[in-house]
Amino acid sequence: MTVFTPAPATPRHRPWRGVLVATALPLHDDLSVDHDRYAEHCSWLVANGCDGVVPNGSLGEYQVLTPEERARVVETAVAAIGGARVMPGVAAYGSAEARRWTEQAAEAGCAAVMLLPPNAYRADERAVVAHYAQVAEAGLPVVAYNNPIDTKVDLVPELLARLHGEGHIQGVKEFSGDVRRAYRIAELAPDLDLLVGADDVLLELAVAGAKGWVAGYPNALPKSSVELYRAAAAGDLATALPLYRQLHPLLRWDSRVEFVQAIKLSMDIVGRHGGGCRPPRVPLLPDQEAIVRSATEKAVAAGLA
Repeated sequence: MTVFTPAPATPRHRPWRGVLVATALPLHDDLSVDHDRYAEHCSWLVANGCDGVVPNGSLGEYQVLTPEERARVVETAVAAIGGARVMPGVAAYGSAEARRWTEQAAEAGCAAVMLLPPNAYRADERAVVAHYAQVAEAGLPVVAYNNPIDTKVDLVPELLARLHGEGHIQGVKEFSGDVRRAYRIAELAPDLDLLVGADDVLLELAVAGAKGWVAGYPNALPKSSVELYRAAAAGDLATALPLYRQLHPLLRWDSRVEFVQAIKLSMDIVGRHGGGCRPPRVPLLPDQEAIVRSATEKAVAAGLA
């Protein structure tokens, strides 16, 4: 088994920093993956100011992809924009499988991966540490993904500090919604990079020192989203706060159960290809669609698309 040993991450070489879009996955009418359209989408995001992409996250519907599709999605992104800009999600029920996806990402040329904790059951701390340790042995830098809402496993600041201190993770996508954690994480693990994990707390976490944003709504509105992040990270609230207020009716959908459908609908409205989702996801209800459509059209009218 090949073990990849890239150079340790430094402040100048941390490819998870900046705006990395958790990419929605274009599908054909028969719900097969449209790899050509996906490649074009990755290139379009970078051309519009995004720093990279995160394929095979929840927004990319990785749970309903075949292994062949999942591997090809990563390869397609790398071919389109280069491996240094691609940080695939490598979540899996088993640690061995997650490590295999990490090795596949390394072989494809990626510079880092994003990893959920064990999510087939409510894992305890020992299991979480063992999980991240096994995947980290593949040699690529790992960004943890804390989503206690969906996984029922909470990577609290103390646990994140342990994982970082033992060399298993270099950053964390923080999706708990508790912005107070940013300050505790900075105290316990000052060299652990905090990434905004939920679009609707972007301003709060950026002001608190986040180094990046694993983002959903830039799939539809990249330029204004990047402008918002850059201003917030720089402490330019005069620019960031009005933009945040304008975009928040959309950004809050990133934390809803229907986030994939909502973001894909917004993509359709702004002239991109969002399209359908694979089951078991179902279309938005009429009232939900009306809310997303209205908010997206307002953003377009305000010149934010």
